[in-house]
Amino acid sequence: MIKPFFMVGLLILVTQACQTPTSSETETSTTTPTEIKGQTFGEALTMEGIMPYGEVVSKVLTADSIPAKIAGTVESVCQAKGCWMDIVGDQEGQPNMMVRFKDYGFFVPKDIAGRQVVLEGYAFREVTSVEELRHYAEDEGLPQEEIDKITEPREDLKFLASGVIVLDEEG
Repeated sequence: MIKPFFMVGLLILVTQACQTPTSSETETSTTTPTEIKGQTFGEALTMEGIMPYGEVVSKVLTADSIPAKIAGTVESVCQAKGCWMDIVGDQEGQPNMMVRFKDYGFFVPKDIAGRQVVLEGYAFREVTSVEELRHYAEDEGLPQEEIDKITEPREDLKFLASGVIVLDEEG
């Protein structure tokens, strides 16, 4: 059974190049109505109505896109600006999901790998070009030899988030 607060999102690939932060970026420290503490980026959201990660994956494999609220663990973040992140589910074998941010209106901190997040927005599938994959690999700080190995486009699961909560670390 997937635990709602430990579900993890899928690998995140950005379809837009990293840009200089804009004045529309928002970041606030909040406590959600259910008393879960964390930092909110983009639109405010609550912990209510989180779909299991596996359910989101199953639904998006049979639809163009679906509205969803999911929880996940951040696997990696764009190290240039924080303009995308990859999330993973808590069940072995689940695909990763790349997350980008609505209207490129906000970014997340670059040091949140391993942290739990809650996202609200739309999940979808998209073919990512070789050029984009190489761009993301550069953003992630991978060595050139790894970047050069990227020679084929790939269909990825993605998420366009209107809001993100980076949950406070326990302890």
